Amino acid sequence: MGCVEAYGSRHCESGREGRGALAAGAWSGSGSGGRSVLVTGATGGFGRVIVFRLAGSGWDVIAGARDTDKARNLVADAAERGLALRTVRLDVACEASCRQALRECAEMTGGGPWALVNNAGIPQAGAVADVDDEQARRLLEVNLLGPARLCRLVLPAMAARGGGRIVNISSGLGRVPWPMGAWYSAGKHALSALTHCLRVEAAHLGVRVSLVEPGAFATPMLSRALTDLDDLRDPANPGYESTTRLFTAVDRRVPGPEPVARTVQACLTARRPRPRYVVGRDARFLIPLHTLLPLTLTDRIKHTVTGLPRIPAPAAPPKPEPDETPGRVKGTA
Repeated sequence: MGCVEAYGSRHCESGREGRGALAAGAWSGSGSGGRSVLVTGATGGFGRVIVFRLAGSGWDVIAGARDTDKARNLVADAAERGLALRTVRLDVACEASCRQALRECAEMTGGGPWALVNNAGIPQAGAVADVDDEQARRLLEVNLLGPARLCRLVLPAMAARGGGRIVNISSGLGRVPWPMGAWYSAGKHALSALTHCLRVEAAHLGVRVSLVEPGAFATPMLSRALTDLDDLRDPANPGYESTTRLFTAVDRRVPGPEPVARTVQACLTARRPRPRYVVGRDARFLIPLHTLLPLTLTDRIKHTVTGLPRIPAPAAPPKPEPDETPGRVKGTA
């Protein structure tokens, strides 16, 4: 069993093993002396500020990273800040990698992490008609199936301890579906639904599950989405040009990601964490607005912002047949 290169990154070929592969050992905090937490996608974006904030607050942080060089750089940067954290190689899109990473976490912590923060995610901008099956499958594997798999794998040990925390980081776009980014919205919407169900299912195990829905913050996500738009650009679709201008303008004005890190910390430390946290002014404004307004009106707003036309362009008049050229009279038998 192993992983092979596919979709531009690693894809798993592992066979399906039995559920709850981790041994349900007793928890014991180690490392920095605090409870242990596994954070996925830890080398950039939200993940980087999350692990630094938690490590600085005394948590035993295990940073999941797909790239080993980036993991080493993360540890070095943490050391420069006077912080200690550990890493595991973790590709959330690969089942074998997830299982191996959690086995290593179990060895590090004496049974498995007390908390899991599912942060890893990728964008996929572009019109629905232009995103192919492989691109869509890759997004769903990273943004939905990977987090679901990790939740499934950590639950047995959490249940054996009598408690734990799971934080799934979705997006405001999961509740405000945005044209030219439909697959990203679809994956985050699905992750939100899964989180709400898991919260109810895991309550009797003593596991608290929270959903974090950030708006736009300064992370590499927007620049990667701009790359997607360039790769898929269709000159006949005006949405590409307008969306590129929109994303570029947003990328220049968004705040830093620290509010998201503070929110994750609140999810882990609150005696009774809230089911859902909306983070960012744009998300707090747009989510209720999109919920309250009729779809006909929100559609008009999206047409205006994206530059996508609401009605078909007038059909071009048919070209005259050769014997119907103006000024020429058809011959008769």
